[in-house]
Amino acid sequence: MYGKMHSACLYGIEGVMIGVEIDLANGLPQTNIIGLPDSAIREAVERVRAAIKNCGYRYPQQRITINLAPADLRKEGSAFDLAIALGILITSGQLIMPSANEVLFIGELALDGSLRPVSGVLPMVEAARKNGFKAVLLPEGNAAEAALISGINIYAIDHLCALPNPEESLSNSAKGEDEQNRRNGGVSEDMPSLSSLPFPVTVTKGIDANDRPPVLVLSLEHLKYTPVYGTSEDSSYGMNEMMDDYSDVLGQQHVKRALTIAAAGMHNILLIGPPGTGKTMLIKRLPSILPILSESEALEVTKIFSAAGTLKDAHNGLLRSRPFRSPHHTISAAGLIGGGGIPKPGEVSLAHRGILFLDELPEFSRNVLEVLRQPLEDGVVTISRARASFTYPAKFMLAASMNPCNCGYFGSNLSQQHCTCSPARIAQYRAKISGPLLDRIDLQVDVPRPKEWDRQGHVLSSAEMYAEVMAAQTIQAKRFKRLPISWNSELSGASLRRYASLSREGAQLLYDILENLGLSMRAHDRIIKLSRTIADLEGAPDITSAHLAEAVQYRNLDRQAMTEE
Repeated sequence: MYGKMHSACLYGIEGVMIGVEIDLANGLPQTNIIGLPDSAIREAVERVRAAIKNCGYRYPQQRITINLAPADLRKEGSAFDLAIALGILITSGQLIMPSANEVLFIGELALDGSLRPVSGVLPMVEAARKNGFKAVLLPEGNAAEAALISGINIYAIDHLCALPNPEESLSNSAKGEDEQNRRNGGVSEDMPSLSSLPFPVTVTKGIDANDRPPVLVLSLEHLKYTPVYGTSEDSSYGMNEMMDDYSDVLGQQHVKRALTIAAAGMHNILLIGPPGTGKTMLIKRLPSILPILSESEALEVTKIFSAAGTLKDAHNGLLRSRPFRSPHHTISAAGLIGGGGIPKPGEVSLAHRGILFLDELPEFSRNVLEVLRQPLEDGVVTISRARASFTYPAKFMLAASMNPCNCGYFGSNLSQQHCTCSPARIAQYRAKISGPLLDRIDLQVDVPRPKEWDRQGHVLSSAEMYAEVMAAQTIQAKRFKRLPISWNSELSGASLRRYASLSREGAQLLYDILENLGLSMRAHDRIIKLSRTIADLEGAPDITSAHLAEAVQYRNLDRQAMTEE
């Protein structure tokens, strides 16, 4: 006897369809799972055996072989339990499901037969839709997340007992109905009511010579597909009134200007200043001035959080606010970039389309910081293992803060707070941030101790900064509507020359600046992209010398290094 069900697993952050083949043969009772399963899948045998028995079904006393195809792809996780259990019941004749080939089965079984949610459901369901499946049957805990994918029907059960025991269903039938069933060839005219399942159920009794046990028939034919859960229609996204506001920050107008530029073009930014000047406070308010995620970006980000198992509340629809990740400085390289025995997305991928905030940048291990160089340039992370290579998206804005020295008061103009660090110690402290990494940071801004201590003057708020950012973002959306990019920081090559060209005077000015400061060609391109964003904020069609000059003055550490030499 042979049967086949369909399930799925994760490959990186993408779902992969897996065929669950069941073969029942005569021989000593044993169950084997083949097809490169991990430990969690091998242990599914005991979970499925106990669940089937505790739900009133019988576990076949035969030689059972379960193959997970394709056999050359390593599988992880417990999402195959439901497909294995239903496959055994169908192959052994206890269950009939004519539309099984059109349904994807996902879920982990408890020993009592209840279904537990699994991680990574969103990319699995998306892959099922792309592969032509009509429906997905999964635990109720995953239903809201799965329903975020349109164009496929989501059915949810919380227990294997939601599929009623045929013996119990028949024993509850009236004697007259049972007699009528026999005359009708074993099919009940009145199907048992089953509120937890959205498809019809028929209980039959065998009429062959051996009078087979009753069989449960599940049919998805003639069914109008309607998801159990729908996506949220709430469109009230945007400025979150509960977010911290930049009006809380007194003074620091030049820093707010730099943050507005960074948000308008998704440029990397580094704030440098003594302790207590508001560096962390300023960066933590960045999400309040960023535009919400577009539909495609929201799906990308939600898939990453689903694959990482950190999608908390799917009932509100796709994630719309941009991620803000702030790992502690003790994080490892694998935690930041991703990896592990079973590779998972790291912080740089969880910050995709959002902000990665590294507070006290020099306190991070140098090895950890150096792994940022490649994703900052390419926007992706590739993790290679012996059997597979995984690629995760990592397009994020790097926002960082640091003190100017170990004690934090280098360059302070207050007599009460003077620096106690030697030049060698200051150089050693700053050397923790390599030149190539610093070269990838577009805005390097000093944050001195504020002098404005009252609210008599105008205090720039998040709403005002947000309006400027949205105006610049609208310009970029029109400019890049036919390109696979959204921000000025993503310009490169021919697109950079086309959309951020310089006049002859501007090109000469930039050449002179590069020669005087000794900047790299990477810094040359980043200055042009930053100038393009500054021009967009002012609504200027072309980059002028004033825009270039402002962009260059944000290369603060580069200018300081030149002065010290």
